[in-house]
Amino acid sequence: MNVVQFMQLSAIERQTTADLVVERIANVIREHKLTAGERLPGEHELVEQLKVSRPVLREALARLQSMGLVDIQRGRGTFVGSATSLANCVRLLRSAVTISPQELRSYAELRSAIEVQSARQAAELATDDDIAELNALLKRLDDDELPYPEALELDFAFHRKLLDIAGNPLMRNLMEVIYEFVLTQMARTTPSPRDNQLGRRLHKAIVKAVRDHDPDAAATAMQQHMQVVLKRLYANRLKDEE
Repeated sequence: MNVVQFMQLSAIERQTTADLVVERIANVIREHKLTAGERLPGEHELVEQLKVSRPVLREALARLQSMGLVDIQRGRGTFVGSATSLANCVRLLRSAVTISPQELRSYAELRSAIEVQSARQAAELATDDDIAELNALLKRLDDDELPYPEALELDFAFHRKLLDIAGNPLMRNLMEVIYEFVLTQMARTTPSPRDNQLGRRLHKAIVKAVRDHDPDAAATAMQQHMQVVLKRLYANRLKDEE
């Protein structure tokens, strides 16, 4: 039998150690039917049991926290996430362990094109009520004690509102199609609310440009925001490959 000539197959993306730790801890929570608020083993014990480095474990726990599966309380330990978070994180968990870094970057590049154009159009079309709603979302995102999964949803709601203002249903529908990828990308690149000062400044710059009805400034501010996202994705990929 002849071998098919010129056949090209895409390389299989390997799972990183952090991905495997995320999957292992999630499986333990599910299989042992752990309930919200139950304490998980400490960092030292998890490192010993999983045979991984502390940086890998911390990366995995940060991802689990971003999905709402665990709640990391400084000075107290790591606990199983709230019942609401547990119910809402299943789809995001599946995405986080199956979407490759290269896929995330590709979707982030697509998202960037949509977001920059939506910011430009929002600056042209925003009403006073629209601007008030954007400011209200920013005020809620300023809460340092905001649960991380809720912060991610609010972040997405901010970008969704810009798309609503822009008034292009195709852009809005496309963003909804890649919703899981966007949330997973946010989970990989967005620090906790307490540590996300840069994200807050970038969001405020976007809103200021929209309020000033300055399309060029809005597009530039959004472009800067998406460049940060892409740089963080690249840095995370390099870290995973170490």
